[in-house]
Amino acid sequence: MPADRAEARSRHPRHQRRGEARLPAAVATLVAIALYLALPEQLLVAPRFVVPALEFLLLVPLIAINPRRVTRQTRLSRILSLSLVVVIGITNLGALALLIHDLVAGAADSGQALLLGALQVWLTNVIAFGLAYWELDRGGPVKRTQAGRADLPLADFRFSQDENDDAVEEVAAGSSVKSDWVPTLVDYLYVSVTNSTAFSPTDTMPLSSRAKVLMAVQSVAALLTSLLVIARAVSVLK
Repeated sequence: MPADRAEARSRHPRHQRRGEARLPAAVATLVAIALYLALPEQLLVAPRFVVPALEFLLLVPLIAINPRRVTRQTRLSRILSLSLVVVIGITNLGALALLIHDLVAGAADSGQALLLGALQVWLTNVIAFGLAYWELDRGGPVKRTQAGRADLPLADFRFSQDENDDAVEEVAAGSSVKSDWVPTLVDYLYVSVTNSTAFSPTDTMPLSSRAKVLMAVQSVAALLTSLLVIARAVSVLK
């Protein structure tokens, strides 16, 4: 067997129960916090430092529990991680609502500020829903790497790797069946980006009702940002 295909069968974090690296999720959260801090004053749903402080307080114990790799989960850590995602998502949807209100009411007069605010809201939307998919699918990041495949909860998403085991050899070698592949944060951020740009699923299909609801909410939010907000901002620039 070629070396690269042999590696595909053993390189995934599920092997040796190594878990996902903590850094990508921590960086994504910090980027979302920075984007909120940079929002224009009229788009803040609370005093500027209140929401970021809350998000940071939720993030710190999560890093303390799993400083390098996400391998341990307690009831408290699960509540904290889901709460963090909810806070990021709800406050960003609130910022979007305020932005749309300003546009409809004619309170916003700077096209450049609108474009920048729309971009910040859109990027936070991608991060928030990417983290949500990552936390919910198949029981979350700890379950996906630490539990046996037979013990995993039902999947919320169907990735192409989940059905590639009967494809040509160089594709099948990286499938879920043959390499024990499971998605990581990068895969969920990719789903979030494509859903925010195509406003619909692309190569990854939602299976559960909650996944469909989340993708629908994200699509509507992205559509409003991309069409209504940006279109209005461009017209102001003219």
